Amino acid sequence: MDLAWLGNRARDLRLERGLTLHALAAQCGVSVSMLSSVERGDKAPTVVVLDKIATGLGIPLTELLSEVDRGFLVRRAVEQDVAEEPGGWWRTILTPVVPGVNFELVRSTLPPVCDAGWFPAYAGGSHVFVVVVAGVLRLTVGERTETLRAGDSGYFAAHLPHRYANAGETDCEYYVAALIMRSRAPGR
Repeated sequence: MDLAWLGNRARDLRLERGLTLHALAAQCGVSVSMLSSVERGDKAPTVVVLDKIATGLGIPLTELLSEVDRGFLVRRAVEQDVAEEPGGWWRTILTPVVPGVNFELVRSTLPPVCDAGWFPAYAGGSHVFVVVVAGVLRLTVGERTETLRAGDSGYFAAHLPHRYANAGETDCEYYVAALIMRSRAPGR
């Protein structure tokens, strides 16, 4: 955890509520000295102390620790997750992870004659958009297959299994924008 970021976050939330250090200390049962040290980024507070601070601010602990601040979040290029998959293809998750928002923008590159394989069906209400930037993509959704070339795009309701394969002789680069619904049933 970045202590400077956490301290700034706690201070900003306190000031947004018009609270002094003394007032927040009284509300949450944490000493003024500890609160001041946390806000300066000098001390790593325990989870218990963080929970008390969050309670004093009138927010859940997850909101105190959330990097989603005022509806704006940046994911730097160096923070993007790059996965090299079997078969020599790779994908990069470009978008920030936002709690409660199941959206991803992914850039994938398939080398020639590479098949990324089948992806399982997502919960009903899931949506996927695909845009091919270079090469030729063979997209299969359920039992239907379409060939997309550079500049082509497509959409499918992702409640069916789907598959991506390079149908060309050069690298195929494409983007997938996915809104994935999660099952609300226990154990699913």
